Amino acid sequence: MSAEPLLQVEGLRTHFFTKAGVVKAVDDVSFSVARGKVMGLVGESGSGKSMTGYSIVGLVDSPGRIVGGRILFDGVDLATLDPVAWRAIRGKRIAMIFQDPMMTLNPVLRVDTQIVEAVLAHAGVSRESALARAREALVRVGIASPDERLRAYPHQFSGGMRQRVAIAIALVNQPDLIIADEPTTALDVTIQGQILFEMQKICAESRTALIWITHDLSVVAGLADTVCVMYAGRVVETGRVSEVLGQPLHPYTRGLIDSVPSRNRRGEPLRQIPGMTPSLLGMGEGCAFRERCPAASAACASSPGVAELARGRFVRCFHPVGEPMAAASP
Repeated sequence: MSAEPLLQVEGLRTHFFTKAGVVKAVDDVSFSVARGKVMGLVGESGSGKSMTGYSIVGLVDSPGRIVGGRILFDGVDLATLDPVAWRAIRGKRIAMIFQDPMMTLNPVLRVDTQIVEAVLAHAGVSRESALARAREALVRVGIASPDERLRAYPHQFSGGMRQRVAIAIALVNQPDLIIADEPTTALDVTIQGQILFEMQKICAESRTALIWITHDLSVVAGLADTVCVMYAGRVVETGRVSEVLGQPLHPYTRGLIDSVPSRNRRGEPLRQIPGMTPSLLGMGEGCAFRERCPAASAACASSPGVAELARGRFVRCFHPVGEPMAAASP
């Protein structure tokens, strides 16, 4: 990884202030992504993956707000930007692909209008040039007959086709950073493979940084360079994807890998992590995973710090799998 990462998140905290109490959706999250690299952000539903992405692109709605930390993008703290400054960055230098394509697409506008306007909002080119870029973006994501599709409305597409259009809009301005929130969930395996290959190609050729948010470990294994595992709003393990998936240190990461059906022998019951993800409402002190952890001890009643057990391998745990605990950071 380069000495100067394109994106550096430091101690990010995003809380929601509700009548029932404070929901710590993102609680002290730190990681970095370099140009041309892919980082996977994985965890169960409700772990804070998507909210971390929304926080980075400034899309946290009330009653939520960023209450701490820094989001350094090319040296600029995104958490301090006003709406005017965000308009110049979002969609141009940073793009986000949402899990639901209808969060991106306007149902009453034709596809060509939506993609062309995305180009014209950030680039001083003619409408004809913008239309050519829109056509190229549709071809890149595997949409046949792009001229015909450009004249169509979103309701004339299947769910998978709408998602590909949303991905094309994210790619059309060649951003420096793309945050993809489970964008291939609605796609069949063939198209998913095509999209993943294209994203890897874009990162390699244009040095675009990519954060891929997913619960699918197999996608991360084939796509990402590094991976951050999230649980209950916190990153519990970070490292190179081959090392984290090959020799996990955190009991939660171990549990996720063991839960993959292909790892079970015929006739044996499927493995699972016992219990349920805790509520983020009024989260107290201590390790959030301790009620489900087979290695939990009295020490887990206090919050573990982040320890670097090997170069580039960080874990937030008092009892790393197969490793003695190094001195935790304050």
